[in-house]
Amino acid sequence: PLTFILTSIPGLPMSSYWMALPLCCLYLLMLLGNCTLLWIIKIDHSLHTPMYYLLSMLAMADLGLSLSTLPTMLAIFWFESTSLRFEACIVQMYFIHSFSAIESGVLVAMALDRFVAICYPLHYASVLTSSLIMKAGGMIFMRGICVVLPVAILIKKVPFCRSRVLSHSFCLHQDMLRLVCGDVRVNSLYGLTAVILTKGLDSLTILLSYMMIIRALLNIVSQEAQVKAFSTCISHLCAVLIFYIPLIGLSIIHRFGKHPPPLTHTLLADAYLLVPPVLNPLVYSWKTKQIRRRILVLLCRRR
Repeated sequence: PLTFILTSIPGLPMSSYWMALPLCCLYLLMLLGNCTLLWIIKIDHSLHTPMYYLLSMLAMADLGLSLSTLPTMLAIFWFESTSLRFEACIVQMYFIHSFSAIESGVLVAMALDRFVAICYPLHYASVLTSSLIMKAGGMIFMRGICVVLPVAILIKKVPFCRSRVLSHSFCLHQDMLRLVCGDVRVNSLYGLTAVILTKGLDSLTILLSYMMIIRALLNIVSQEAQVKAFSTCISHLCAVLIFYIPLIGLSIIHRFGKHPPPLTHTLLADAYLLVPPVLNPLVYSWKTKQIRRRILVLLCRRR
């Protein structure tokens, strides 16, 4: 059967416990942070608002994105298992790119939530209803599933060369295309189209939303009111930067980098898939008073 060989971090031995332990800590921190967010939003009825519904969707997307890479990452560093069947590699690739597209869509919905809250505060409750948020969440989920599905179907039909060594500890579409022997123009073109239809349009929508938000803030006379209104966007801005900066860097290196160091590929890919799920719960817990207050109450009760 066709198998791929996954690689660990360049320059490290395959069995590196001092690297496996921090990875396990990162995954545990990710699980604890996102599950805590979901649990707090579920039990606290005062948080049953559009903003926190979207935050719970972001937490679920982060969980899916991290859990997609968990099996192969731990298998490499704990058990020195580097081989992965072709079918399993396609499944992992599909879930990684699907949850990435879903997270990008959720960030767009959160940007639109901030836009309505700041630009049209009197109409916020009537425009962004719970039913509308649920429908938007369903559309974001379906978009992530449908857009990435042809990527998996197309790559399953291409022949691979003798070299089957991937550059990462998990399967990515761009990395698998590098090992194809035949014509990859259709795969590469659709992959680029899928990126443009998801992350490309999403990033432009987020940018346009914040341009409108800044325009509305400049019309506010009181500087204190400007700062207070913009402070509600800081958590979302941090989530956007955490998600898009490694993604843009990884895409540029894969498409235009001729001979980048292998460590650059590895670090950017790991940052793209591990950093947002770990940092997003910390950022929102720190910057959102309601969640921070609820966590403090729970900690005091345990004591």
